Amino acid sequence: MESGLIAIAAAITIALSTLGPGIGQGIAASKAMEAIARQPEAAKDIRSSLILSLGLMEALTIYGLLIAFM
Repeated sequence: MESGLIAIAAAITIALSTLGPGIGQGIAASKAMEAIARQPEAAKDIRSSLILSLGLMEALTIYGLLIAFM
């Protein structure tokens, strides 16, 4: 019984920790594409900021996965 509850808790943790950053990454990429379309000369700066922010969002997902495994 207890191991079943732990498995359900781990599944919920992974699902919730992927949902937030996934939505955030989609919104960030969408806004970055809009910004590049408006100002193509700033594409290099926008792209580097986007990659940094996507990496930080992905780290949140990995932390959730780590907690679920613990």
